[in-house]
Amino acid sequence: MHPDPERLRFIPFRKRDIVDLMANLPALPEADRKPFREFCHVLQSVYHFDFHQTLETLKDLYAAYNPDRDTRIIDQLVPTDVASSKAKFTESLDQLLNAANYEKMEQAALEAAFDESSLFQLKLKIDFDAFDDVMLYTRGEREKSEEVSALFGLVKKQVTFLNFDRVVLAIRYKPESPETVQGATLLKLFQNVPRADVEMLFPNTRIGMRLLDKMLIGVPAVIGAVAIGMTKAGASLLLLATLIGFWLGLHSEEVELGQAQMIAILAGLAGLGSYIWKQFSNFKNRKLLFMQSLTQNLYFKNLDNNAGVFHRLVDDAEEEECKEAILAYCFLLTGGPLPNAQTLDAAIEAWFRDTQQCELDFEVSDALRKLRELGLLEDKNEQLSVVSLQEALEILDGRWDQYFTYHQA
Repeated sequence: MHPDPERLRFIPFRKRDIVDLMANLPALPEADRKPFREFCHVLQSVYHFDFHQTLETLKDLYAAYNPDRDTRIIDQLVPTDVASSKAKFTESLDQLLNAANYEKMEQAALEAAFDESSLFQLKLKIDFDAFDDVMLYTRGEREKSEEVSALFGLVKKQVTFLNFDRVVLAIRYKPESPETVQGATLLKLFQNVPRADVEMLFPNTRIGMRLLDKMLIGVPAVIGAVAIGMTKAGASLLLLATLIGFWLGLHSEEVELGQAQMIAILAGLAGLGSYIWKQFSNFKNRKLLFMQSLTQNLYFKNLDNNAGVFHRLVDDAEEEECKEAILAYCFLLTGGPLPNAQTLDAAIEAWFRDTQQCELDFEVSDALRKLRELGLLEDKNEQLSVVSLQEALEILDGRWDQYFTYHQA
């Protein structure tokens, strides 16, 4: 199941913009605006430190499976329980993507996407036998419209399709895979991918011919071959067939070949061979055009690969965690206490809808969990509220100081 394309779990605004918007809310007193920005700065620092630990953990778990590594592997330090190591990496990656508000594409949805007609008019085939595991995550699913060519470019038509703003593909190759990356795990990050074309993101995608493309090449080729056979090469082929029949003993009448007949046979065969080669070249050229279309699209859609994907995802997750916590804290600070989480959720979503024309599916339970873990949330008389700005700054400052506490023996 995919989320409503019009309601995003992802908050499509920069963290800095959210801080500026909240600091300028009319409900926030003028005297509190500077302390509020200081609160946001310390909060971001806390999350930045926490996610740095996440990044280091993922890099350590991925080191043995990274096909791009340029460092040596120390055998004594490689985990002996490979299955457990892979499971831990998968779980850590899944948690990071969830924090960055990505949605995992289940197998049924993936197969449905494969069945959709390609926007780029390509027929793609994937060899799944080479993979041990395939995970695909998306963020920002929405409807888009584009003008595409039809009828050999003679007309243009407008098509509407579902598009992903971001796609993360994680593929683990089998140890016995024929690929050069046996046992490795590939990570790919893409942008602006139509749902019907997710096949083109896979590393071993092969381009096939659609039935229409085969007919466009095959039908004229057959008609042309018949025409040549009946005109230019007809007499030569008939003479050659008679000669072969005599050699095989199918008839007793001897066939005499002079110089003129030999030239005619060779000319006919050369003409037919030239035509066949031309049609074969047409087939290869059309396939090369498809390859070029695929390569160009991948070139502009690829954002990062393998270990580099972690840095982008960690940054995304840090941004999302901060934005959710800042929004929940600010709305409870200026409008609280509130009776329940649903009221807070409705208030934040209504504010985005009315002031930014943006439909959000705000994760209020996740935001409240963050505030509770940080010690900023209060539950008094079954009402939701937050500590004052001064107290929040003291709590976060104390948390930051504990990160670097040194006890001398």
